[in-house]
Amino acid sequence: MKISTRGRYALRFMIDLAQHKQDEFIPLKDISERQSISIKYLEQITSLLSKYGLLQSVRGPQGGYKLARPQNQYTVGEILRITEGDLAPVSCLETEANECCRRSICATLKLWEGLEKTINSYLDGITLDQLTAAPEPVDYSI
Repeated sequence: MKISTRGRYALRFMIDLAQHKQDEFIPLKDISERQSISIKYLEQITSLLSKYGLLQSVRGPQGGYKLARPQNQYTVGEILRITEGDLAPVSCLETEANECCRRSICATLKLWEGLEKTINSYLDGITLDQLTAAPEPVDYSI
């Protein structure tokens, strides 16, 4: 599993929103400048995050974006699944109904299932609130 630029930028975007004026709408231009991410790229990300209800937006001169709910209610896992899709480490686990013809004899299936569970548990255990609250790097190791 490799997190794409879109996933990393979406996380940076959400952290930026959580760190700045939580009660006000923040212009995309401001976030673009702070994060060194093009407005065009942020527009693609905000469209996706808005579609899934993570953002509120207002158009116009006083417009911008803000979080749709408190920052402690967003997990890294949720944001990455929206931007990256399934976080399964192997394709046979990408759907609930594992259709692999080797499923019943696969010697590595439990390994991949355990890895997927660990990835999801780890990413779902870290909130935007935790990422923004720490004045210095935090050890998120398991």
